[in-house]
Amino acid sequence: MKIKNLKKFPEGFLWGASSSAYQCEGGWNQDGKGMSVQDLHEGTAEISDFKVTSDFYNRYKEDIAMMKAMGFKSYRFSISWTRIIPNGDGEINQSGIDFYNKVIDELLDANIEPIITMYHFDLPLELQKKGGWLNRDVTVPAFMKFAKAIFKAYGKKVKYWLTINELNLLVLMNMFGQDFLSPTDKKYTIGEAFQIGHHLFIAQALAMKELHETFPKCLIGPAPNISSVYPASSKPEDVLAAQTAAVFRSWYWLDAPVRGEHNPIVIKWLDELGFNLEIRDGDDEILKAAKPDFVAFNYYSTMTVKAWNNESTTSKKSDQQQGLGIPNMFMDAKNEHLGKTEFGWSIDPVGFRVTSREIFERYRLPMLLTENGIGVREELNSDMTVNDDYRIEWYKDHIIEMRKAISEGMEFIGFNPWSAMDLVSTHEGFQKRYGFIFVNRDEKDLRDLKRYRKKSSYWYEELIKNNGNNIT
Repeated sequence: MKIKNLKKFPEGFLWGASSSAYQCEGGWNQDGKGMSVQDLHEGTAEISDFKVTSDFYNRYKEDIAMMKAMGFKSYRFSISWTRIIPNGDGEINQSGIDFYNKVIDELLDANIEPIITMYHFDLPLELQKKGGWLNRDVTVPAFMKFAKAIFKAYGKKVKYWLTINELNLLVLMNMFGQDFLSPTDKKYTIGEAFQIGHHLFIAQALAMKELHETFPKCLIGPAPNISSVYPASSKPEDVLAAQTAAVFRSWYWLDAPVRGEHNPIVIKWLDELGFNLEIRDGDDEILKAAKPDFVAFNYYSTMTVKAWNNESTTSKKSDQQQGLGIPNMFMDAKNEHLGKTEFGWSIDPVGFRVTSREIFERYRLPMLLTENGIGVREELNSDMTVNDDYRIEWYKDHIIEMRKAISEGMEFIGFNPWSAMDLVSTHEGFQKRYGFIFVNRDEKDLRDLKRYRKKSSYWYEELIKNNGNNIT
């Protein structure tokens, strides 16, 4: 549909940006913090570890002051489980509670709405040693202890909560050799990975119910990485492959928290492989009782797939946004109509609108964009600036599509792209920069860690002043 009259963005729209604890905080062993699985990353000769990252832990006031100057209405960040409970399931670390209270108060004083992600890939190491998410009887109760602790500490101050960042990728990427579940030598079978997915569903649902009961004015939702899937051609086999890929990539991971049920296509596939999920008595009731208030989602690009054929062996190297394929079902295909970032991800702002339509039509819940952005190699110019016009173009193209989606009746409550400041990308380190704010360090040299606003930050400041309505 070509839209002639664009609606304005809603009053109170949450313009901001995002980050995660293990990628920006640093302070990996300060003030009683315990070890998480992410602290096992020693980095490589080329890639940074997560020990210092952007040093937000020691520089949060400076960073929040820059967010205030940009006019942020919200800031999405995660809480480090091991700052709150160092071994995952023991004594509460008051220093950790105090740190996030200071961050939240600093945000509120700047009129910035805090949006908390409860869990962003950083499982306590001591829990991983006991089986991690595969050991439901240890890790799910431990997660609920953590959940109750942070709800009690921050529930009166923080309205918006996200449960688990990219639950779908935690499971799917483990199938392809990525270490989202545990950066150890442990690799899970398909059956184990999807069993972990079920345990995460249960933990997520219990957390939603707990927050609703203890702080009924708070709002909470899941935060998967969602991607519309295109068929490589109009061949019926390719269309079926695209539908199947969409279930595996997106809908299975939202059907459980929103509808309270497992998508039958995935269950049938697991059955064909000889894997049966252990679903305990009462689990269906737990899922049905979750009732999220909104759908948060991360969007970077779309997928294009074709039917798996007899000549197919494996898909190309995969990461969060490319290369996903499942034998005898679908495989990754090139889309000639889309450009690529320098890291190989498809550029598809129209796909953002397509994806948001699909989410809203399927679940009829408000949507909160919690990640979107372009990762680029960047350095400071001699005058200490970064002229990132490509980032401005990226966001303009995506925001206009969001405005079109809103004009069509889709309901958005906020836009919090990745990321507020430069941080350590999970697999590419500091060479892959997303931030509105440049952090002066590289992979191995911490330099002075000084902050500099990029050109895009001034553009975003102007956009926020106009509540996005200057984008047409």
